[in-house]
Amino acid sequence: MGRLMSSRPGAAGLLILSRPSAVGFAKFVRLVVSLVVGLAFVACTQGHCRRKSEAPGAATPVEAGDNSSNVTKSTDRTFVYKYDGSLQCGMGKAIPLETMAKELNGIAILSSAKKPDGLMHIQVCGSITGQANVYEISAKYLKAAEAKGFKKWSFD
Repeated sequence: MGRLMSSRPGAAGLLILSRPSAVGFAKFVRLVVSLVVGLAFVACTQGHCRRKSEAPGAATPVEAGDNSSNVTKSTDRTFVYKYDGSLQCGMGKAIPLETMAKELNGIAILSSAKKPDGLMHIQVCGSITGQANVYEISAKYLKAAEAKGFKKWSFD
C-alpha cells in the first residue's frame, strides 16, 4: 500500500497518504475477490445453496396398520402431517414418528419423515419450531386421517 509522508519537512502532526502503487492495488483486488469466493464456498457447504434441490427429510418406511393390500400407485398416495410438538428453546418435547404413527391405527403408512413446514415462524422461546411428522398414506384414507387430527401436507 502507500507510505505515510509528512507534507513539510519537520512537521510532525500533518501526515498524508501517498498514492498506492498499481502492484499494491492488484494485491488488494485479489484479496477481496478471494475473500468473496471463500465466503461463498463456506456458505454453500452449510447447505443453504442447495436447500431447494434437496428434500428436507428422507422418507423412511414405518409399519403400521394393514399392509396386505397391493402397492398403490404414486397418484393414489397423499401425505398427511401433524406438528411434532417441539417448541423453540427446547421448551417442548418432540413426539417421535413411531409414537405418532400409532394415532393412524387402521391406516397403512407407506413412509414417514420428520420435515420442516418451510414457513417463517416467530423466533421466541415457547413458539413452535415448524417441525412436523409427515406420513405417506393411500389417498382413500385421507378423510379418516383428517378425522384423527391430521392435515394434508402441502408444503413441498
